[in-house]
Amino acid sequence: MNRRHWLGAASAWAAAWPLVAPAHADAPASPPSPSPSPSPSPSPSPSPSADRLPFADPPRPARMRVSADRIVDITVCTRPFRAQGPRIEAQRLHGKTVIHHYGHGGAGWSLSWGSATLGALPLIRGTGERRIAVIGCGAIGLTTARVAQRAGLRVRIYCRERPPEVASTFATGLWSPESRVVAAEHATPAFNAMWERMARHSFRAWQDQLGLPGAPVEWRDGYVLSDLPFDQALPAGQGGHGGPAEPDYPDLLDLIPDLHPRSMPLNPAQHPFPVPHARRFTQMTFNIRPYQRLLMEDFFREGGEIVTRDFSDARELAGLPERTIVNCTGYGARALFGDERLIPVRGQIARLVPQPEVDYMVAWRGHNLMVVPRRDGLLVQAQGEHDFNNPDRGVDRAMSEAAVARLAALFA
Repeated sequence: MNRRHWLGAASAWAAAWPLVAPAHADAPASPPSPSPSPSPSPSPSPSPSADRLPFADPPRPARMRVSADRIVDITVCTRPFRAQGPRIEAQRLHGKTVIHHYGHGGAGWSLSWGSATLGALPLIRGTGERRIAVIGCGAIGLTTARVAQRAGLRVRIYCRERPPEVASTFATGLWSPESRVVAAEHATPAFNAMWERMARHSFRAWQDQLGLPGAPVEWRDGYVLSDLPFDQALPAGQGGHGGPAEPDYPDLLDLIPDLHPRSMPLNPAQHPFPVPHARRFTQMTFNIRPYQRLLMEDFFREGGEIVTRDFSDARELAGLPERTIVNCTGYGARALFGDERLIPVRGQIARLVPQPEVDYMVAWRGHNLMVVPRRDGLLVQAQGEHDFNNPDRGVDRAMSEAAVARLAALFA
C-alpha cells in the first residue's frame, strides 16, 4: 500500500513495525496429545525468590522544557527529490567523465554509504583514473569522497560551502532510508532491489560509527502518539505531507524488516502523555555536526584537499585538472546541469536549548509534529502545507512557534 509522509521518519518506523501478536494467540486449540508413559520427574525450575534483587524499573521520561523563548535557531533546507529516484550514472561532458550522484530526497545521510559504495564507486573505478574530483561537500559529496579514498584514490573536493554551512547540516538526523527517495510509480523491481542493497550496506556502515568520540551515531527510544487508533486513517488534511501535488511513496521498509526493532503498544500507565494511544519505538539517530567533523578529519588525514569554488556553468568543469568528476551537488544540479526533474522539498527545523536529560523522541500523529533530541538541542520539525516543490529557504518563524506550542501542550 502506498502512503504519503505525514510527519517524519520516526512515525513511519512506528507504523511499519507493529508489535507482532503473541504466537498462537488466534490459533485453534490443538487436540489433546496422548498421555505419555510415566517417566522420572524433571528437576523443578528455580522459582522467583523474594531474596533475589529485582530489575530496576525503566526511568521515567524527563520533561521537555518547551516555549518559544527557548528557540535558539531555525534552519531551512531543500531536499533534492527526483520522482525517478537518485541519479547515479556516468556522462561524457566537456571533455570529462562526469558521474552524477545526487537526488536522494530525504534519505541522503541514511543512504550515503550504500549509494556511494554500490552506486558511484563502480562507475568511478570504471574510468581507470586514480585521481578524481568531487563537486559538493554535503552528505553525499563528503561520503563519496571518503569511499573513494578507502578505495585507494586521491580526491579533491570543489565546493561553494563546506560543513557546517552545507544544506545537509540542517537535516533532522534520523535513519530514514525510504524518505522521499522515489515515487511509487517509479519503484520498479530493479530499483527496489538496488535500494535494498544500498540500505543494508549503509545500515552496516552506520553501526561501525557507534561509540566513537562525539557520539556521531546513537540508538534512541521514542514515543509515537495518536488521538486515533493506529489502524485508523487520519482525517483528510491531517496527513502532514507537502500538498496535493506530492506523489505517493512505496513501502520500501517492507524490504528490510530485520533492520529495526518493532514498536510496542503502551497503556496509559506506561507513558506520561495526555493522549489515548501511544507506541514506543527505537530508531537510529545521527548527531550531524560531530559526524561531519569526523568525516572532514578523516578526509584530510588521508590526503584529501578542499578547494572553495562556485560553479555557475557546467562548462567550467573543462578547466579542472581531474578527468573524472563526481557531481554531488544535490538540488544545485538543477541549475548547474539543467536537471528539471529535481524537485525541491522545503524542510524547516527549530532548535531549542539542549536538554541532555531528554533522551527520547516524540512524534504526534495528526498534529504535524516531530521532536528529536540531539547533542546540539531539541529539534522540532513541522511540515508546511506547501513544502513540496518549494525552493524558498526563508525562515517562517510563526510555523516553528506554532509547532513548539503544540509540543508544549504535551507537557502542560
